[in-house]
Amino acid sequence: MAIEEELARLSPDKDTVLTVGVFDGVHLGHKYLLSELVRQAREQNLLSGVVTFRQHPQMVLQPGSRLPFLTDLEERSALLKNEGVDMVIPLTFTPESARLSAREFVGLLKEHLRMRGLVIGADFALGRNREGDADTLRALGEEMGFKVTVVSPVAVNGEVVSSTAVREALAKGDMAKVRRLTGRPFSLQGRVIAGAGRGVALGFPTANLEVAPEQAIPADGVYAGWSYIDGRTYQAMTNIGQNPTFGDAERAVEVYLVDYQGDLYGRRLKVEFVARLRDEKKFATVAELKEQMAEDVKQGKAILSSEDGR
Repeated sequence: MAIEEELARLSPDKDTVLTVGVFDGVHLGHKYLLSELVRQAREQNLLSGVVTFRQHPQMVLQPGSRLPFLTDLEERSALLKNEGVDMVIPLTFTPESARLSAREFVGLLKEHLRMRGLVIGADFALGRNREGDADTLRALGEEMGFKVTVVSPVAVNGEVVSSTAVREALAKGDMAKVRRLTGRPFSLQGRVIAGAGRGVALGFPTANLEVAPEQAIPADGVYAGWSYIDGRTYQAMTNIGQNPTFGDAERAVEVYLVDYQGDLYGRRLKVEFVARLRDEKKFATVAELKEQMAEDVKQGKAILSSEDGR
C-alpha cells in the first residue's frame, strides 16, 4: 500500500506538530526531541504526532542489507506514547515511497495530517536522495505554511546518542552503556517455545524464548535481569548462545526465572537485561556446568538485589 493511501485513512481532529523517523530504540536523543515536540503541541493546543515506519528504510533502499531492530513496532509505539505523544502513525516504506520528493512528502503530511509544525534532528533528511535537509525543509515550510524546529543531538560521556551506538553496545554485551543511552534496561519479548529440555535435569528449568530473526540481541553470554509474568516480577538469568557444552547448532535465548513455579510454554514473556555476568563457555562435564550455573544465580541475585526500587 502506498504512503498516500495509508495517510488518506487518517483524519486528525486538530492541526498537528509532527516528527518523522524510525525512532528505533527510543533512546535519550529521541526522547529529547519528543519532549520538544510535545511541548510545542501543548503550547499551541495542537496534536503531537510521530510518523514512523514499519521497517527501516535502509532495508528497502539497500536490499539484502541487515540492520537488526532494537524495538519492534509494537514496543516502539508503546515507548513513543509513554513520552506523551498523542499519535503514532506507522507507514509502510516502499521503493515508491523512496521516490517521493521532499516537497511531495511534506505535502502529504500537510494534506492528510494537518501539519503546522515539523520537529527534526540536526542530521535529518527526507525525500528522494535525502534532498529534504533542514534548510530545504525550512524553505518548504515558509512556502507551504509550517514551522521547522531543529533539535540538537544529545551526548552521553562525550558520545552522541544514536541507534547505531546502542546497537554497537548491545553487540558487545555492554548493558550498562545500553541503559545509559536509552534510559532503561534493554528488553526482549517473545513466545516461550519448546527447547532441548535439559534445564529441569540441571536443576534450573529454562524458558526458550522465540525471538524474531531481525531482532537485535545482546552478545552471547550469561546475563542477570528481570522477567515479568502474571503481573509479577522475577529475577531472571538469561543465557544467549549455542550451549557449547552440548554442541547445539542453533543460537538460543534461554531464561531461568528464580523461584517461579509453573509452565511457561506457549506464553509471552518479557525479559530485561541488567548486567552481563560472563562469556558463554564450554564445560568439560555437566557437573561443572551445574556448579557454574549455581554461581551465576548467586552472582546475579547479588547484583539485582542492589537495584533500587526492587
